[in-house]
Amino acid sequence: MKNKQLWFAAFCLALSGCAANPTDSTDKPIIAEKGMVLIPAGKFQMGSDKKEGDVSMWRDANALNPFGFRDRLYLDEHPLRNIDQPNFLIDKHEVTNAQYRDFAFATRHKLPYAWSRNGYSINLASLDFYPVEDIRKAALDVFRLDMDTTKMSREELLTELEKLQRSMDKMPVTTVTWFDANDFCKWSGKRLPTEAEWEKAARGADGLEYPWGNEWDETQINTMSDDDEMPYDPVGSHEGDTSVYGVQDLAANVVEWVEDWYEPYPGAEPYENKFYGKQHRVARGGMTSSGHYDSLSVVFRGAKRTHLRPNSALIDVGFRCAK
Repeated sequence: MKNKQLWFAAFCLALSGCAANPTDSTDKPIIAEKGMVLIPAGKFQMGSDKKEGDVSMWRDANALNPFGFRDRLYLDEHPLRNIDQPNFLIDKHEVTNAQYRDFAFATRHKLPYAWSRNGYSINLASLDFYPVEDIRKAALDVFRLDMDTTKMSREELLTELEKLQRSMDKMPVTTVTWFDANDFCKWSGKRLPTEAEWEKAARGADGLEYPWGNEWDETQINTMSDDDEMPYDPVGSHEGDTSVYGVQDLAANVVEWVEDWYEPYPGAEPYENKFYGKQHRVARGGMTSSGHYDSLSVVFRGAKRTHLRPNSALIDVGFRCAK
C-alpha cells in the first residue's frame, strides 16, 4: 500500500496537476486535463444567511426591490450550510467561440444567432466570389468594421475581416440555450457543472464573497461594456477575477449555465417563488453588461443565483464544462 501511495505521488508530480487528495468518494484517481482545474474534495460553505436589509446601497433599507430585481435578493440562497463535495474538474475559462465552432461544425449543430449578427459564422473564402462592393457592404453592415472601406481592395478587406474573426475566437460563446450548452459538454466528454460545483470553484472552502476575497473591488473585473453586441471580454482577460483554485471569470464576463433546476435549497424556509418547480435552469456569475446594476456588488457575489428558461439564448449568457 505504501509503495502504491509513493507511486501515485510521483505520478502526480510528473503531471503537475494532481490535488493533495487525488481520489473522490469512490477512490478513483482524477487527473487534471488541459484547460481544466482540479477542485479538491472536502467541505465548503454554500449559500448564505444574508437578509434583505443587508445591502447598504439600498435607497430604502426596508425596500425589497428598489432596483427592480424580479427576485428577493437573498432568500433563494438560504440556508448557509456545509457541503461535502467530492473532487471534480472544471474548465478554467468559459467555453469560447472557437471551441463551440469546432463542435457546431463537427455535429452540424445550429449556430448561435449572435454569429449571424457579427460575421463570425461567415466563411470568408466564400466572399472571394462576391463583387468587392458587396464585401465592403458586408464589412460595414455585418462585421461592423471600423475602417474606411471605400478604397480598400478585395485582399485588404478579406485580411481585415480575417483579423476581426480571429479576435472573436477567444470571446465566450453566448446566445446558446441550456440544451446547446449541455450538448457541447457531452460532445467534449464532459458535462455541465452542478450548482454546488460551480459555487465551490468560485468561493473556495471558506465561502468567500467574491473569487478574490470578501471585499468588493470593482477593479478586478470589467463591470461595464459599451458594446451591445459583444458586452464581454476575451476569456481570462482579468487576472483579478481568479478563484483560490485558479478558475477565472467567475465573478463577471458572462452568466453561465449550470446543470440544476432552479429550486429551493434543502432546509430552506418555505416562501412563495413562482419560478420554482422545474421551470427554469440555474445560471451563475455576474455579467459585464449589467448596465445600471454595475455599481451593485451584490450582482457579482459567488452565492448569487440567476435563473432562466432553459430555451433562453441571451447575448450575455454562456457556460463552462466540468468532469
